[in-house]
Amino acid sequence: MKKDTETSEKIGLFGGTFNPVHLGHLRSAEEIREKFNLSKVIFIPAHIPPHKKTRITPADHRFEMVKLSILGNPFFEVSEIELKRQGSSYSFETIDYFNNLFENKAELFFIIGLDAFREIHTWKRYPHFFSACNFIIMSRPGLSDIASEKIIPHDAVKDFTFNDANQCYVHRSGYCVYFCKITLLEISSTVIRRRLKEGKSIKYLVPDSAEQYVREHKLYEDK
Repeated sequence: MKKDTETSEKIGLFGGTFNPVHLGHLRSAEEIREKFNLSKVIFIPAHIPPHKKTRITPADHRFEMVKLSILGNPFFEVSEIELKRQGSSYSFETIDYFNNLFENKAELFFIIGLDAFREIHTWKRYPHFFSACNFIIMSRPGLSDIASEKIIPHDAVKDFTFNDANQCYVHRSGYCVYFCKITLLEISSTVIRRRLKEGKSIKYLVPDSAEQYVREHKLYEDK
């Protein structure tokens, strides 16, 4: 059931492999937190992402890099919930976990990139998401006319109406799919891993603490 937005704490859930976490992740989370007036953003490193077919750095390393990278920001937290589970990390389980954790008294905002959201129909039990939390879709500056993007999966579109004033889709449950144009930092974890493998600098692409951790543990050198 939809929370009372006037009294609920607003919490962002930012999942991903963070392999490694970089400044693009952090800047996006900060802009979203500010725009949506979120109480905090919880970073949730995935254990075994179902859609990733390549080898992934062990979860404990990815968790530690996020933990080090968000130090000093009182609005950022990191959760081990997906790391503690056995098997693949499914977002519907994570959303249910946090709704139960906050006893349904917090309004959750699931943060996801536009390209990933376009593939959400392939996620396990994806229709469940829309009646369990809000979504914030990170889109690139310059993207226009979201209403014509046919962004909502075909078999779920009947449950939504488009709110032109707020430029969001409203689910029959009352939860919304919002769009947030963020500063586009041309940084990717794939490029960072490649640069490390080639012995190139990653300075100013990742936080200093994350870079130090990578160097100390010799991560990605053979990836």
